Amino acid sequence: MHKRIRRGLSALAIGVTAAIALAACASGGSSAGGSSDDIAKALKDGGTLTYWSWTPSAKAQVAAFEKQYPKVKVNLVNAGTGADQYTKLQNTIKAGSGAPDVAQVEYYALPQFALSDSLVDLSSYGFGDLESKFSKGTWSNVAMDGKVYGLPQDSGPMALFYNEKVFSKYDIAVPKTWDEYIAAAKKLHAADPEAYIAADSGDAGFTTSMIAQAGGTPFTTDGDKITINLEDAGTKKWASTWDQLVEQGLLSKTTGWTDDWYKQLGNGQIATMVTGAWMPGNLIASVPESAGDWRVAPMPTYDGGQAQTASNGGSSQVVMKQSKNPALAAGFLKWLNSSEESTKVFMESGGFPSTTADLDSSSFLQEKPSYFGGQQINEVLVDASKTSANDFTYLPYQVYANSVYADTVGQSYEKGTSLESGLQAWQKALVKYGNDQGFTVTSK
Repeated sequence: MHKRIRRGLSALAIGVTAAIALAACASGGSSAGGSSDDIAKALKDGGTLTYWSWTPSAKAQVAAFEKQYPKVKVNLVNAGTGADQYTKLQNTIKAGSGAPDVAQVEYYALPQFALSDSLVDLSSYGFGDLESKFSKGTWSNVAMDGKVYGLPQDSGPMALFYNEKVFSKYDIAVPKTWDEYIAAAKKLHAADPEAYIAADSGDAGFTTSMIAQAGGTPFTTDGDKITINLEDAGTKKWASTWDQLVEQGLLSKTTGWTDDWYKQLGNGQIATMVTGAWMPGNLIASVPESAGDWRVAPMPTYDGGQAQTASNGGSSQVVMKQSKNPALAAGFLKWLNSSEESTKVFMESGGFPSTTADLDSSSFLQEKPSYFGGQQINEVLVDASKTSANDFTYLPYQVYANSVYADTVGQSYEKGTSLESGLQAWQKALVKYGNDQGFTVTSK
């Protein structure tokens, strides 16, 4: 998701077992099956679709699609961002009606909706043949258990965004390792007690991404059997590193995506962000006062050796089973996320692509945005997409997991105490919830 709006962490508790029980009535108008010929016919015949999305490019993409396919009318609805939309979407699933034909779903949330049998398997429409069009990491997020549940829209390989003006002022070298990053945090805060290396008041998506970069795989699923181990080696590696920042008060507690956060990014009080490749458009649009100050570098590693990053954010689009015209919905989705016309519109609005043709485009790689001092930032970001950890898997109830993060790990941030205790509390809550939903969940 680019120009990223803060994920809502409302108390969204999707009853997974109940959702499975309701799958038959929730499926609504569509049945399994279809073909690429059905898509061609549906686009020719036309019809009306409803598309739920919050991405800033959606309006322009819909307009371009309707121009190319004038017999198709797409009703674009912004039903909320992230968890806010998922709450509404889940309500339509339980009710058996009211779902859109096509919906934007972030990668972390997709398994939860796939599990409830709410999504059309697009394999029969030939979507499996599109795999080579997308980066390996993004494709792995939409293809599960031999089925294709959607198409990737954007990707979020992580990198280090840093304020070069602040670094130069305090003679701070761009950190290549996390030890160097911590040293930079100490040096900056000592020089200016109102300045911090980063803002982190506790975010579930950031935590899971950082665990992934450290090699952690805390969630494993085999059918209805789940193992949760938020004390595995990778999780401990990240937590013990980040603890040094949390416990020593070296992180700003300013909540992300607020007015104060944007202000501090602009005035240099927040000097770096370790975040996804969708961030440039957001900085350009929301922090214009620091134009020319920011740069992009590879994400620090633990040993300073081989590059290793992770993904943070990113969305797919899916076809809901309630769609009364799934072939037409599939045709729109295919155009939306794999056609050259649509991806061009998406990138012009600041999106970071998931399509290999765009990632490899010389014009894209050679862009020199003045906001970043003329640096060819896409070279750094594309390199990051090639070294992203792909082994991390989310829980089949990750939306719920993220909703209770603030009450568990978030308390460690609030109190400035060890993250390990917060992670243990999170694990306990996730084990209980999973077992309550009919899974067999064990912890290590």
